[in-house]
Amino acid sequence: MAFASFDRKSGSPPMSDINMVPLIDVMLVLLVIFIVTAPLLTHSVKLDLPKADSQVNRLEPERIDFAIDAAGVRFWNGEPVSRDEAAQRLLAEGKREPQPEVHLRADQTVEYRFVAETLADAARAGLTRIGFVSEPETR
Repeated sequence: MAFASFDRKSGSPPMSDINMVPLIDVMLVLLVIFIVTAPLLTHSVKLDLPKADSQVNRLEPERIDFAIDAAGVRFWNGEPVSRDEAAQRLLAEGKREPQPEVHLRADQTVEYRFVAETLADAARAGLTRIGFVSEPETR
């Protein structure tokens, strides 16, 4: 099949389109090769695994409400405590499994020193779940 001819009278103009049929044939051959070889690439080991019924054992951690009022008085679940007593309680709670969540409420006018001391005592006790409780702004 000639694409162009030197004879200007009987020749057709040159063909400028790409012949897509050979490209489609090559793609179909590659597709067949991949379809045939894909199942051979999976190497799985046949195992007869045991069957068991289980439910997720979700232990909800205890919640400790720790509050500091404007005068710097500390409260453990509403009960006033000293810093030493709070540190001892935090130490005892840090050894429990699962660790409790400490919700820290501090008055906005309290000195930061009281909050920092409480956070340091909790860190020394090994407590990692400490959250600050605040009220949303009203606009």
